[in-house]
Amino acid sequence: MNHKIDAFIGRAEKWQEEFEKLRNIILESQLTEGLKWGVPCYSFHDKNIILMHGFKDYCAVLFFKGALINDVHGVLIQQTDNVQAARQMRFTSMKDINKRKNILVNYIHEAIELEQSGAKVQYKKVTEYPVPEEFQQKLDTLPALRTAFEDLTPGRQRGYLLYFAAAKQSKTRASRVEKYMKHILAGKGLDDE
Repeated sequence: MNHKIDAFIGRAEKWQEEFEKLRNIILESQLTEGLKWGVPCYSFHDKNIILMHGFKDYCAVLFFKGALINDVHGVLIQQTDNVQAARQMRFTSMKDINKRKNILVNYIHEAIELEQSGAKVQYKKVTEYPVPEEFQQKLDTLPALRTAFEDLTPGRQRGYLLYFAAAKQSKTRASRVEKYMKHILAGKGLDDE
């Protein structure tokens, strides 16, 4: 057990009992416990398998390669349409955890087996995402911006395209593009400083 996770659970405003129960179930599978992105993360040979986090209405175990798990029980949830690999198993009470413990244990073991096998999620290609018109205009008129954007990792490219496209109004999309052009030219991702 990792003392950082003790602190995480101790600070939690909600779900403390549920976190402790989920933690004990997860640790039975011989995963290594650590803290990443401010939440408990469990890995196998330094490969992230699952993390545990809480929200207002539920706490969850997130499987990093959940899209590959054979979800015969229909309990894994894709958080948004843009999430390609991860899937959540959500819980709303101790009773809920106890009721679905065996499913959780089986899915944890399947997730470990998937990692050991080298299974990979087939991600949507960046070229499959629409390029907002406001950004396309800048790419067409500024070759340095096009080159810098193409040099970014696919994940960073995807992040920008989703962020720009999420704005409903053209004015907002244009403003976002203007704001992040320097970031792109510097080879930075959306959240890089």
